[in-house]
Formats: sequence, C-alpha cells, structure tokens
Amino acid sequence: MRSNRPHAAEEAGVPEFEGLTEAVSTIVPIKNRRVWRDLARILSTVFNPFLTAFALFVILAHVGAKDTLDFWRLLFISTFFTSLGPMLYVFWLYANDYISDLDMSVRAEREMILTAFVVFDLFGAATLWLVHAPRLMIAAMLGYLVSTLIVQYITRYWKISTHALGITAPLTALTLLYGRQPLPFMVLIPMVCWARVYLKSHTIMQVVAGAGLAVATTAFFFSLFHVGLLSAH
Repeated sequence: MRSNRPHAAEEAGVPEFEGLTEAVSTIVPIKNRRVWRDLARILSTVFNPFLTAFALFVILAHVGAKDTLDFWRLLFISTFFTSLGPMLYVFWLYANDYISDLDMSVRAEREMILTAFVVFDLFGAATLWLVHAPRLMIAAMLGYLVSTLIVQYITRYWKISTHALGITAPLTALTLLYGRQPLPFMVLIPMVCWARVYLKSHTIMQVVAGAGLAVATTAFFFSLFHVGLLSAH
C-alpha cells in the first residue's frame, strides 16, 4: 500500500527532484564543452598542415602530369618533402622522447623542427626544379619553403599558427587556379582558426597572421611563375 506520508524533501520544504535538476544542469554544460572541444580537436587533426599539403599536391600533380607515371612521380616527390618525410620525422622525434608532444607546443622544440622542415622544403623545391616539374608545383613548393622559413624565424619570438597557414595556403592556390569554384571551401579557414583558438593553442592574432602569411607567399610565387587560372590556359 502506498504511504501518504510526505517525502522527506517535501517535509524540509525542498521541492521534489530539485537535487536531480541541479545535477542535470551541471552536467549538460560540461557535456556541451566536451562536444565543442572534441570538434576543435577533430578539425585540428583532419586539417593539420601535413594532410592539407598532401591534398594540395595530389591536385597539382593531377593537373600538371603528362601521364599516369608522371603523376605518381610528381606526387611522390612533392608529398614526400612536404608531408610524408616531415610527418615521419616528427613521429620519430616523439617516439624517442625528443619532443614533448605532436603539436610541438614547446617553443624551443618547435623552432628545431621547423628548421628541419625548411630543409625538407628546400630539397623538395630543388628536386622539382631538376625533374622539370610544372611551374605551378614549383611555385607551390617555394611558397611552402618561404612560409616555413618565416615561421621558423617568428617562432623565436611568437607562436604563429601553422594550422591556419596550412589550411589557407592550399585554398589560396586552388582559388588562383580555379577561380570561384573552391570558394565554398573557404569556410574551412575560420573553422580551423576557431579550433586552434578554442583549444588555447593560439591567439586570434596568431591564426590571422598564419592565414595572412599563406595568402601572401602563395600569391607572390604564383605571380612570379605566371601561374593563373587554368581556364585561361
């Protein structure tokens, strides 16, 4: 038989389920914060500079290759020096405890790694030049080389965002090649920049500087090598 005796919480003048309501109201904001943090981490991982450079040179190799064999040759050379080689180098450093984390959060470690990246890009540009690669691929590689060199110097004093640079450079290159077609993908730039700021990896000025540097270097070398809209060729 159900008792008519008031609930203990009611006797104390506390509305029933108030404790449960407070618990839920506390948990939901925490869960929301975790969702946004997870989204920021996913964006940072998927659109990291190694993968975005890889994607760009897949497209450029396809555009510039004369045949299938030439495509794979250009793709291997360009992606080895911009993506595969540097990425394996970072993993090797991390596996052997030479760096604290894969994000290169420590400034001294970051400067050392960026110096190695400059060497990779330099050899990449020289190799593409020696094999008579298409101008657009050499221009893109030189853009990465100069950008990395500038970032390496700035890192001594300030932590400019390589993620912002890494997503902006390919999209700038594709816009210069295809005109308005890649414009919808430009939304990825503020998304990645937001992710880096949300994770407290960079300030707003650091991501803006990274994006601006990418636009400047890419536009400069595409102009220097007379690389323009593909539809105009």
